[in-house]
Amino acid sequence: MKLLIYSHFFAPSVGGVETIVLELARGLSKLCDSNGTPAFDVTLATQTPAGGYDDAALAFGVVRQPTLLELRKLIQACDVLHVAGPALLPLVLGRLMGKIVVVEHHGFQTICPNGQLLIEPAGTPCPGHFMAGEHSECFRCNASLGWFGGRKLWLLTFVRRFLCSGIAANITPTQWLGDLIQLPNITAIPHGLAEISVPRRSAHNSARPTITFLGRLVTTKGVRLLLEAASELRRQNRTFELLIIGDGPERASLEKYASEAGLSGQARFAGRVIPAQLEVALADSFLVVIPSLGGEVFGLVVAENMMRALPVVASDLGAFTEVVGDAGLIFKTGNAADLALKISQLLDDPATAAQLGLRGRERALGFCSLSRMLGAHAAVYRRIYNSANR
Repeated sequence: MKLLIYSHFFAPSVGGVETIVLELARGLSKLCDSNGTPAFDVTLATQTPAGGYDDAALAFGVVRQPTLLELRKLIQACDVLHVAGPALLPLVLGRLMGKIVVVEHHGFQTICPNGQLLIEPAGTPCPGHFMAGEHSECFRCNASLGWFGGRKLWLLTFVRRFLCSGIAANITPTQWLGDLIQLPNITAIPHGLAEISVPRRSAHNSARPTITFLGRLVTTKGVRLLLEAASELRRQNRTFELLIIGDGPERASLEKYASEAGLSGQARFAGRVIPAQLEVALADSFLVVIPSLGGEVFGLVVAENMMRALPVVASDLGAFTEVVGDAGLIFKTGNAADLALKISQLLDDPATAAQLGLRGRERALGFCSLSRMLGAHAAVYRRIYNSANR
C-alpha cells in the first residue's frame, strides 16, 4: 500500500507532532506482511526545510517543501493520504481527487479558532465557546489579530470541520479529544513511544529531593504555577530543589519571579538539555511535575516520564488524566495550593512515590506502546482501503 504522510512540521524541527510523525513513518516503513513483503511504501511530505538533517538515513522517502504540482502528483500516486493535523491544502486536494484521507488530530484546530482551546491572552482553559455557538467569545479571544485576522481563523475552523467530516477516518491520541471534536469515523489511538530506560538514581535524590519540570517556558505550560507551589513548600520549611529543564520566551520573567519569591537557592534553570544528556540531568529527580494550564491533547512529557519510572504529578486536563490513569497524582489545574499538597504527599512518603513510579512505567509501556500505535494505524489503513476497493 502506498502511504503518503503529510506533516507541515518535521525534523529537524522539534516538537510532539514531529516526534510522533517520525516514529509512525519509520515504524510503518519496516512493517512486513506474512510473506516478509513490506506492508507500506511510505513517503513523507513536509514544509520544513532539511537544514543539516540527513534524510537519506531514513527508511522512507521525504519530499520537502513540495510545490503545488509536486504535492498534487504525490497525492495522486498514493493509496492512502495521512494528514498530521487538518492542514487545508492536502485536505482539499485529497478530497477533490477522491483519495482515501485520514486526519490525525494533534490539536484543537477543528473546534477552536486559535487551535489551543485556550482563552487569550490569559492562557486559561476555554470551556468550548466555538462548539457552543458562542462565537462572539472567539472573536474576543483573538482580538489581538485584528478584525480580519480573528474572523479568518474563525471561518477556517468551519472549513476544517467540513473537510474532516467527509473523510475516511479521524484519529485522535485520546478518547477525550475524540469526544470533544465530535467528528465522524473517529478512532482513538494513543501515541506510541520507543521504550525509555529508567535513569540511574543518584544518592543525592534522597538527601535533597529534586522536583523537576521539563518543557517549553511559555505561559500555558504552567511553570509560574509550579514556582508558586514551590514558594508554599518553602514556607512549610521543606527541603527540596526545583530543576527546570527547558527554554522559551518566559524564562527571564520566571527567573525574576523565582528570585523575588526567595527561591534562588532552590530553583535552578538548566535551559535546554540535549537528548543525549537528558537522562543524566534526570538522575537526581524525585518526581516530575507537569502543570500545564491547557492546550494539551495527549501529554508526551507525561508518558515519557512515567516510562522512566519517575512519579508524575499532573494537572487534571482531560488528556493527562486519560494517560496517567491511576499511575500518578492529579491536581486541580491552575491551583498552586493543590499542587503543593500533592507534592507534599510524595515528599512525605518516598516509598509510595517509588511504587507510583513503577506503576507509571508499567502503564506507559502498555498504553503508549509503539507497536500498539503502529498496529492500530495499519489496521485503520487496511480497513478503509479494503472498504473503498470492494
